[in-house]
Amino acid sequence: MGRLNSMVIRTLFVVGLGIFSGLKSFAQQEQAATEIMMLSGTGNEHTVNWEFFCTAGRNSGKWTTIAVPSNWELQGFGKYDYGFAPDSLRGKEQGLYKRRFTVTKGWKGKKINLVFEGVMTDAEVKVNGKVAGALHQGSFYSFKYDISGLVSYEKDNLLEVKVSKHSANKSVNEAERKADFWLFGGIFRPVFLEALPAVHLERVSLDAKADGTLSGKIISRGVTDQLSVEVYDMQGKRIGESFSMELKNQAKAKGTSVYAFQTKYANIKLWSPEYPSLYNTTIRLYRKGKIVHSVQKKIGFRTIEVKARDGMYVNGAKIKFKGVNRHSFWPTSGRTTSKKISVADVSLMKDMNMNAVRMSHYPPDDHFLEVCDSLGLFVMDELAGWHGTYDTPTGTKLVKEMIAHDENHPSIVFWANGNEGGHNLELDEFFGREDVQKRPVIHPWQVFSGFDTQHYREYNYGIGNYDQGRNIVMPTEFLHGMYDGGHGAGLEDYWKAMWLNPLSAGGFLWDFADQGVVRTDKNGVIDTDGNHGADGIVGPFHEKEGSYYAIKEIWSPVYIEHREITPAFDGTLTMENRFSYTDLKDCRFNWKLRRFADADSISGTAKSPVVAPLTKGRLQLALPGNWSTYDVLALKVTDPHGREIFTWTFPIVKPDVLAATIVQRNGDGKVGMTETNTVFRITVKGLQLDINKKTGILEEVKQGKEVLPIKNGPVLQEGLSNFSTFSYHKEGDSAIVSSVFDKKNTYNTLRWVIYPSGWVKMEMRYFPGAYFTNFVGVNFSFPEQQLKSVTYLGNGPYRVWKNRMKGNQFGVWNKAYNDVATGESPFAYPEFKGYHSNVYWTQFNTTGQSFKVLTDQEDMFLRLFTPKKSDDPYQNLQALFPSGDVSFMQGIAGIGTKTQKPETTGPMGMKNIYYDYEKEPVRAKVLTLYFDFSGKPLKGVTAE
Repeated sequence: MGRLNSMVIRTLFVVGLGIFSGLKSFAQQEQAATEIMMLSGTGNEHTVNWEFFCTAGRNSGKWTTIAVPSNWELQGFGKYDYGFAPDSLRGKEQGLYKRRFTVTKGWKGKKINLVFEGVMTDAEVKVNGKVAGALHQGSFYSFKYDISGLVSYEKDNLLEVKVSKHSANKSVNEAERKADFWLFGGIFRPVFLEALPAVHLERVSLDAKADGTLSGKIISRGVTDQLSVEVYDMQGKRIGESFSMELKNQAKAKGTSVYAFQTKYANIKLWSPEYPSLYNTTIRLYRKGKIVHSVQKKIGFRTIEVKARDGMYVNGAKIKFKGVNRHSFWPTSGRTTSKKISVADVSLMKDMNMNAVRMSHYPPDDHFLEVCDSLGLFVMDELAGWHGTYDTPTGTKLVKEMIAHDENHPSIVFWANGNEGGHNLELDEFFGREDVQKRPVIHPWQVFSGFDTQHYREYNYGIGNYDQGRNIVMPTEFLHGMYDGGHGAGLEDYWKAMWLNPLSAGGFLWDFADQGVVRTDKNGVIDTDGNHGADGIVGPFHEKEGSYYAIKEIWSPVYIEHREITPAFDGTLTMENRFSYTDLKDCRFNWKLRRFADADSISGTAKSPVVAPLTKGRLQLALPGNWSTYDVLALKVTDPHGREIFTWTFPIVKPDVLAATIVQRNGDGKVGMTETNTVFRITVKGLQLDINKKTGILEEVKQGKEVLPIKNGPVLQEGLSNFSTFSYHKEGDSAIVSSVFDKKNTYNTLRWVIYPSGWVKMEMRYFPGAYFTNFVGVNFSFPEQQLKSVTYLGNGPYRVWKNRMKGNQFGVWNKAYNDVATGESPFAYPEFKGYHSNVYWTQFNTTGQSFKVLTDQEDMFLRLFTPKKSDDPYQNLQALFPSGDVSFMQGIAGIGTKTQKPETTGPMGMKNIYYDYEKEPVRAKVLTLYFDFSGKPLKGVTAE
């Protein structure tokens, strides 16, 4: 092995991965700063090779090298296991690591700590053959050893680490490894040496309040006589005066002393997810006027207050948490991540208009917390304990490690003691003892400390609890994702109830990303362990599912009341400001009018209205006088930082008006009809239609010599295709094939009109088959292999469910055929198959001649085939589709979650409800379609 580069990084940070991104301008000024020497890389994109020996599984029994940090399974060693694997089948291999390094003689006389940010799971550490300290047990916690007396200077030193991924401590396995997530082994977070002056700051715990008060608890080692505190903004300008205090009652030379300080600053900017203002705080120790040690911490001024039977307040604002659960995970590196990944994760959450994230189910990398601090997210930091608990001695040690490591991050507003029964109640007191900020402690899935965090409550149970309960209701997991279910499906109903109820503090969706790991033992396949890991809003590599955009719209802090765009529209939209701290005058509102036929557009910027948080106001769009000649109005809203909140689209043109300009009824063709024993054969301009004389079903379509792939429809579903007594007649130049209405037996009717232009109209009047129906509409057969793509005007590009209608935009979309199943490889979205909403027209691009289908009715759903049915052992998703291949629907089905059936996710998840009105024909539902089989494309139409 080559020696580690002896370069030492001088920094002001004592703990945390902030050491790798510290402000050099400050560090360079501080001669008494902590010094850092990396022994590993900083993350999955920057690693250092160590010597390695794996005891069992793949590539075991020989010395080789491995990247550090990493999980060894992803490096080709050992055995992959998901947390549900039986204990008898789990890999329990160990990894032996060696690293040679040199320590500069300039560190003589300093305290040298060997720091591990995370080792999975038990770590036995030796330096130069001597044990560095007690065996560390617990994967997700930073720990360190004082190795000052074990190292040699300017000579080779040997670091040896024996890592056992299966802990010798039963309680650690119960808390961390009997769990619904992937299990790994290895030194998966960075390793480094830190050198502190003999007299130094051991720990700095800060509490910055919204009134400008900064207080702190300082633990120092050695004899000093003065402490100073200075606060700087992020441009390096000092805020207020330097604070200093004399230190008395000193410990002896190597002992520790504990001090408290408090000072106050004026005109500070508060930290919140909407305005994540940060400051650098420099704390210095002095002895006889000389700086002996300095440490820098980033802080944010904010005050957390829990008001019993009311809610959670931050800086005086009552918070509705729009959160998600997040694993530390990347497909190619397991739990070894990077700051780049953290930035990407937080950015995606912010783009979904989330304001909070829960660490599930363990503390994250420090760089993730740094990004939450700087970009702005509330954080719930969690002690591991999926369903089992650490024993009290082990848990006590790990609570202290977690809080000492994470305590100064302003983004953290909650501590969570375990998950879903994994709560060791004896540990609760240590959170309060260790945390100077006294953040609230919760037990996810339990009623505790005034919070009801019950997971996966059904909509009606939840509503009853909100209406009649006493606690603050904040489910720390809800609408459990699985494949395309959960998340955005049901959220509109849940959020409406959460928003309106004063006892609701919002909640946290499960979960952020599919836990799909690259299997180096299976030729690189991405494995989610079946349905266990396919729970994400985004895919393993951040592929955006339909729920991503639904959540973005539903959780928009700018809520636009429903408005139909009619000729009377005067450009006024009513809005509600659902920000906590931002006035809408600080947002940007851009509008755009567009025509689809010629791609003509005009745009402008509206004056941002003054609308304070949690109030309503009006936005006035200064549209041109001819605005009604355009097809769609788009409104894009951007927050004060330039991040898009959402872009809403409002159809201006109605389908009946558009159909009137496209459908050609008149023409020079002559409609002819011949009759066989079974069909009416109708011809016009090279088109031949065979319509069954008994059922009215379209049996075959030919244009010239080519048979088009649509046939065997319309078949009504759910309802009776009880069309009967069909006859043929002419009305002017058009041919009519129609059935007869009979209130008792043939109350559903079907009428075909074939125009001399070659266009064909289908009109069905019907009554759905039951009061409750999964869907209503008509089906046709269509060989899947003959469809290459569709181009359509409607909401897109993602498919919808009855309980997930939000997130799309109205426009012209081109979708190439795919057979993607959500949550499964190749994770390519948007999916082709499924329901598409508010479709005006569709062009089917086949392997032969294309054809078009239009409607003159609003709210028509286009169904394209039936998606693959994924593994659903709980039978809760119930992703139902009609028979046939292609459908035109006026009612569709919802989708469930991993833990709930569709109807329990709220009213939108329930079945469609229809009355039969005693089969009065004037009250029948009407479904109208127009077909153009000529193969001529629509002119001037371009897709989004």
